[in-house]
Amino acid sequence: MKPSRWVRRYFGFSRRETSGFWVLLGLLLACLLLPPLLRPRLTTYDPTSDQQQLDALAAELTAQRETKPTYASYSRYPRRPYPARVRVPRVLLAPFNPNLFTSVDWQARGLPLWLAERLVKYRDVVGGFRAKEQIRKAYGLSDTTYARLAPYIQLPEQLPPREAHTYASRYPTTPGTTLAGAPATSKFARKPRNLQPFDLNAADTTQLMQIRGIGRGLSTRIVEYRQRLGGFQEEGQLAEIYSLRDAPDLVDSLRKYTFVRSGFALNSLDVNNAPFEILQAHPYLGKRLARVLVAYRQQHGPFRQPADLRQIRILDEATFTKLQPYVVIK
Repeated sequence: MKPSRWVRRYFGFSRRETSGFWVLLGLLLACLLLPPLLRPRLTTYDPTSDQQQLDALAAELTAQRETKPTYASYSRYPRRPYPARVRVPRVLLAPFNPNLFTSVDWQARGLPLWLAERLVKYRDVVGGFRAKEQIRKAYGLSDTTYARLAPYIQLPEQLPPREAHTYASRYPTTPGTTLAGAPATSKFARKPRNLQPFDLNAADTTQLMQIRGIGRGLSTRIVEYRQRLGGFQEEGQLAEIYSLRDAPDLVDSLRKYTFVRSGFALNSLDVNNAPFEILQAHPYLGKRLARVLVAYRQQHGPFRQPADLRQIRILDEATFTKLQPYVVIK
């Protein structure tokens, strides 16, 4: 086969294919050439006019800032002018009498104006300083400043002890009468000095109030706690009362003048039959522990012995030891 015929056979185009090729080529050229031809011609940007507008706005803002009134003119209450503080020169420390000082003298020793004026007013109120401890107690005077000034203050360290003047010495009266001459009557009865010990589980509020420091309210709390507890087993249980937890001196007084009679029968607490209201009123149980105790005996049956209470997880060993003398199994 001749080469020309082989090329025409494999690479030749028909008339229809040739026409389609030229049409497609024309469309491609049109897509490439038409957009730049149809795009509108852009004008050249001239920044002169915009720069003039910006300059005008800047000048206007500068003029407004210069002519804007100050804050004082807007306020309904104009500010009060304060005099300029005079700078007081410092002086070397030397022995001095603070009763002769003015506020300027205190400032010369390194104190600020407000503290100097306060010391002057304080001196006028107390009628003059008589000891260094009066100056040390002045409000606002730091310990460092006082330690710096104290060696130079010509005053004793502490105030002299007060003279024991009583109304009886200044205004003598006859025995059994008041200053006005009326019979001496006291609103509160004097508590006995020599008090005989009494049974703590049998005492009422009147007996408890005979102890010094025990009033009506505290004696009532002691009796109420004894009733809720079922009786005291020992005097140390007094420290469990809320009002006596932070008063060890009153607890010692109660232990001194009271005792727990041996063989006293405590009010028992039936843990198998007592309702929730009675259980939660006991000081060693409370609402939370009483609720768990009732639920435990409903689920596992009645307790057979007091040691079965140890099976309650939230009942700690200390509470069980205190509760055991009051527990009874029925």
